[in-house]
Amino acid sequence: MQDIERFIRGFSRFQQRFMSEPVVRASLRDGQHPSTLVIGCCDARVDPALLTGCDPGDIFVVRNIANLVPPCTADASAGVSSAIEFAVCGLEVARVVVLGHARCGGIRALMSGKRVTEETDFVARWMRIAEPVRAEVLRALPHKHDDARCRAAEQASILHSLDNLMTYPWLRRRVEAGKVALHGWYFDIGTGELLAYSPRKQEFLNLVQPLDAAA
Repeated sequence: MQDIERFIRGFSRFQQRFMSEPVVRASLRDGQHPSTLVIGCCDARVDPALLTGCDPGDIFVVRNIANLVPPCTADASAGVSSAIEFAVCGLEVARVVVLGHARCGGIRALMSGKRVTEETDFVARWMRIAEPVRAEVLRALPHKHDDARCRAAEQASILHSLDNLMTYPWLRRRVEAGKVALHGWYFDIGTGELLAYSPRKQEFLNLVQPLDAAA
């Protein structure tokens, strides 16, 4: 009950702010016009809106286990694929951000080699999307500790999802025409850093100067 009461108090604060901004309220009532699609993880510690300080209507968010994007196939996950299609073709977002993070439970399950054992083992079935990532990391880091492998897989899975995004023909056309930009971000829960993948340097680089260095 304490959590429920806290949620209600939180909504009350939001409602006060919402009602005090009639222009914003009117714009939201008339429809959504987000500029960005964020594909993030379900992890309770990694809320895209909280991490980026966004207001309602700023971003269109798709969240799933391990922030994965299935390739464009006939049996692709309809929920994720349809949300991407709506954001790109319907809302005409200008960018897509795949937001991964450290200490991801889905990636750890993937790297453990857990196989589907029951009909309802949905997590293991879903993580099959990233099986190429597991194989790549095990091949590249055969002698590394599990934590190092998981971190490598967390970042590699972001790139895998970016590659899978380009299998959607309507998104590929927009990217190649310069109408949509793709970004891969990685939030390090341990250090509080937000990293972005640099195709030029082929590595994840810090987006924000660390607080201790800025002081």
